[in-house]
Amino acid sequence: MLGEAKVRQLLQDALARSRADQTELVLLSWDGALTRFANNTIHQNVAEHDAQVLVRVATGKRVGSAVTNRLDGGALDRTVAQAVAAAAVAPEVADFPGLPDPQPVAAVHAFDEAAAAASPYWRAQQVEELLRAARSEGAVAAGALATGVHEVAVANSKGVFCYHAGTRVNFSTVVRVEDGSGYAERAGWRLEEFDVVDLGRQALDRARRARTPRELPAGTYPVVLDPYAVQDVVGWLTYAGAGALAVQEGRSWMNGRMGTRALSELVTVWDDGRDPDSLPMPFDFEGVPRQRVVIVDQGVPRGPVYDTQTAAREGKASTGHALPKAWPEAAAVGPVPAHVFLAPGDASLEELVRGLDRGLYVTRFWYTRLVHPGDCVVTGMTRDGVFWVEGGEVAYPVRNLRFTQGYVQALASVERVGSETYLLGDRFGAFRVPAVRIGAFTFTGVTEF
Repeated sequence: MLGEAKVRQLLQDALARSRADQTELVLLSWDGALTRFANNTIHQNVAEHDAQVLVRVATGKRVGSAVTNRLDGGALDRTVAQAVAAAAVAPEVADFPGLPDPQPVAAVHAFDEAAAAASPYWRAQQVEELLRAARSEGAVAAGALATGVHEVAVANSKGVFCYHAGTRVNFSTVVRVEDGSGYAERAGWRLEEFDVVDLGRQALDRARRARTPRELPAGTYPVVLDPYAVQDVVGWLTYAGAGALAVQEGRSWMNGRMGTRALSELVTVWDDGRDPDSLPMPFDFEGVPRQRVVIVDQGVPRGPVYDTQTAAREGKASTGHALPKAWPEAAAVGPVPAHVFLAPGDASLEELVRGLDRGLYVTRFWYTRLVHPGDCVVTGMTRDGVFWVEGGEVAYPVRNLRFTQGYVQALASVERVGSETYLLGDRFGAFRVPAVRIGAFTFTGVTEF
């Protein structure tokens, strides 16, 4: 871990030497370790320390960027010079608003000493207990348990400096038994919240119940989606359509729907980077404080999240949702929600299932891809446990199914929402979501997997 004082000095020294009109430096540092297992055996324990500085400069309206993972002064100077050279040959960005001015950023606590100090022995101990349970049942487990510390800092030539350090814990496993499989996953920043063995047993139990699946014809069925599947639904809606760039370019599911009830009134979605029940980070990658943004309020889309450039186009203030601008995909993606919540309801998982007369219980979706952004139509497959429900009870497992479904229409037919939420992470952030029951979901056929 570098620490705030060292990071501040490093970035401010580099800024002082930059000859660009405006310069922005983003430091991303990770000290982490991972214990990976497969075939009921721990086969890899690795530790990683990496730090990158992402440079963005502006010369007039011309913007260039460069990246280095060397932190000495000479390397940073060369990287800034590379960004300046890139800006010199870049086309002008007509609506470039300049880098943001400093704003107060209140710190948020997301650092757990136990997670930061988690040892290879602790991770191996947790995983080995899970593997013993799998072996005793004739099952085969695979997955990974990761712990670590991340640091993020943003500094620019207009006086911005923000620093945040936090811990991360991630666990996922797939357990297979004969022709059935189960899955479990969690993300978090507090070690005490993780019960790897219990999560593994959940996956093992799901795998046992998924054995000997039957074939089900394609069709539209009512479904109960486990939080793992709900993450995919909410993830695509927020990633592909809840950012201002997608709305401004007319490729968001929110276009033409804002201010009207387009989803079930049981659906409320918001983004809050300061909430400790997520993986908090109080500012974005431009150093702008993150705001709590209600994206959908009781089924009514309210508006997207913004970064500095998309906000300036509409005469608004950034909501603090910029991606690192030196990432190649940032220009195409624009701002995205990174700490997403779907409001829980009042139902247990058992109550959600009891509400199905005839339908499906789905553990998770896999290999999903966006087909059409207007309705957020997604195609993909189920995985790790799909079950036929009849008379409010799980009757038997079914083979995995392929689906093509508009996620907007799916969330428009939400009938009830679960009370328990899971925190699940991905590359762009975290999602805290419950299970949901949906009145209609379209499956197009059986898969071979």
